[in-house]
Amino acid sequence: MAAHCQVTGAEPGFGHSISHSHRRNKRRFDPNIQKKRYWVPSLRRNVTLQVSARGIKTIDVRGIDAVVADILARGVKL
Repeated sequence: MAAHCQVTGAEPGFGHSISHSHRRNKRRFDPNIQKKRYWVPSLRRNVTLQVSARGIKTIDVRGIDAVVADILARGVKL
């Protein structure tokens, strides 16, 4: 599963993990991606989205219909 949020577009960040002796090793900072199912009244069906924690909060504030309309406008198939 790709660590990519369908609502906010959050993707992994890359950097270093630094030890106590300050040696650097490459690492990947993944967003908190959750698979969540929503009922969308305008489509009259359930939609499963891969969303980050911030994406879930965005859906709570704006509403699922507005968020799904933006996703569909981008040309993403749901």
